[in-house]
Amino acid sequence: MNQAPLKLRALRGATTAFANTASAMAEAVEELLDALINDNALEGSLVLSATFSVTADLNAIFPASIARRRPGWDGVALLDCQQMQVEGDLPRCIRVMVQAWMPESQPIHQPYLRAAARLRPDRSGHN
Repeated sequence: MNQAPLKLRALRGATTAFANTASAMAEAVEELLDALINDNALEGSLVLSATFSVTADLNAIFPASIARRRPGWDGVALLDCQQMQVEGDLPRCIRVMVQAWMPESQPIHQPYLRAAARLRPDRSGHN
């Protein structure tokens, strides 16, 4: 069976946590990663890296520590950082950019969940 050639592609997504607690942040990150992985049929072995950024009001847990628990993600380069503080920014926001090897012809779905849907109304739905 011939597989389509793979190309390194970037996927983005965002969500919000209900509170600055480890459990609320973990729930939000899991939901975001589930949507990103399921909607794009991502295999952990083909994910190169993921960079998470959080607003300054979130510091209860590192989002990368949640991603590291995913099957097949033990070899993924993960990074956490704090977003720029911009007046009027969405509170308790978690963003992610994932680089993965995917077929060039495969459509990319970029989930913007919960209150983050207002950041990208054109991409707020997911399969």
